[in-house]
Amino acid sequence: MSRYAHTVGSRSYLFRDLKQLMAKATPARSGDRLAGLAALDAEERVAAQMALAALPLTTFLNEQLIPYESDEVTRLIVDGHDAAAFAPLAHLTVGDFRNWLLSDAADGAALAAAAPGITPEMAAAVSKIMRLQDLILVARKCRVVTAFRNTLGLERRMATRLQPNHPTDDASGIAASLLDGLMYGSGDAVIGINPASDNVPQVMTLLTMLDAVIDRYQIPTQSCVLTHVTNTLEAMRRGAPVDLVFQSIAGTEAANRSFGIDLALLAEAHAAALSLGRGTVGDNVMYFETGQGSALSANAHHGVDQQTCEARAYAVARKFKPLLVNSVVGFIGPEYLYDGKQITRAGLEDHFCAKLLGLPMGCDVCYTNHAEADQDDMDGLLTLLGAAGCNFVMGVPGSDDIMLNYQSTSFHDALYVRRVLGLRAAPEFEAWLRQMDIAGADGALTGVLPPAFQAAVLRLG
Repeated sequence: MSRYAHTVGSRSYLFRDLKQLMAKATPARSGDRLAGLAALDAEERVAAQMALAALPLTTFLNEQLIPYESDEVTRLIVDGHDAAAFAPLAHLTVGDFRNWLLSDAADGAALAAAAPGITPEMAAAVSKIMRLQDLILVARKCRVVTAFRNTLGLERRMATRLQPNHPTDDASGIAASLLDGLMYGSGDAVIGINPASDNVPQVMTLLTMLDAVIDRYQIPTQSCVLTHVTNTLEAMRRGAPVDLVFQSIAGTEAANRSFGIDLALLAEAHAAALSLGRGTVGDNVMYFETGQGSALSANAHHGVDQQTCEARAYAVARKFKPLLVNSVVGFIGPEYLYDGKQITRAGLEDHFCAKLLGLPMGCDVCYTNHAEADQDDMDGLLTLLGAAGCNFVMGVPGSDDIMLNYQSTSFHDALYVRRVLGLRAAPEFEAWLRQMDIAGADGALTGVLPPAFQAAVLRLG
């Protein structure tokens, strides 16, 4: 009999290996069904979850889902494992691990100490047997603080990425969105543009424009143009004012290769950004984005379920001590996360797993227009992530990204969740908002931007 088995009533379920057990235990989502990995029905899923709960955590150290010899992400996970940090957990099963995570003994300090000993597969496994409230409760206890020109991830704070994308990279359009976001107190995580024209000269133009605004008005934030890492490296070689290096990453070597990257390239970019010394209060210089389904869409998942592949991407991120990481949770489409319910579950899983592994996790609470989701679903996920201690969310004009053609969260949405849950901006950015009379001493927005600042920003166009 397979060592991975469970009996429900008179029926026995056998799972051929750890990879299949993990896939069958995963809460339902369209991507795993598309890949032929999902449980056939709810009973098989529960049987797999029961078998998974009884599995010792040490199993994940002894059996690799993707072979060590053929995958550099697996090698990174295995070679970077901290045995001393894992030792207090080594006697636990996956179910026991869940119980410990939910206990008062697992406070912020204990979770931070354990993080280097937790592998992505362990995090993924325990998430599969947790309810939404479990994912929220544990993630809320994980506090991950990073810094560059301000300090992100502090208790009772939620930052925002000001995302002033424009379908033609028009400077006046970008400036108008930038102004709008600042008036709503958005932009402390990063002012980040997805360029419509992804070439080095245009990237340098956008970087120079953002740097001029930040430098002229001494805004305690950082800029980023979300181009391929090779473009950013070339821009740095040409003297561009690069704050953060961006790259989309995935959880297998083959999926990362489809993005045109490997660990060596990321290490080169990390070193290059550090050498610029542009941070004032910290030196976290990387910004990574992830999303469930990326490995499957590249046919690079090796038969591993999409949520476990996603958690493995966090090992890549953790290696480079990023300022920001976020899951673009609904962006990849309904082929992978079909509706609002699946997007909500995935967003909370991603946030939980990343925080458990010690990452400064945010989320792009989003969906594509052909998904069975709407803005009410996003309001729900945004609120749950705020309760879970999410580091940052997106700020997009009107919540409609007219360049990338998807629906996200607006400046007003970010303001809503801060107000309802008593959250605030990064402390340095909050002080700047008061200094500029954008916000009062009580944090309330004045709704009026100083005329000189407004005119100067708009003149950039």
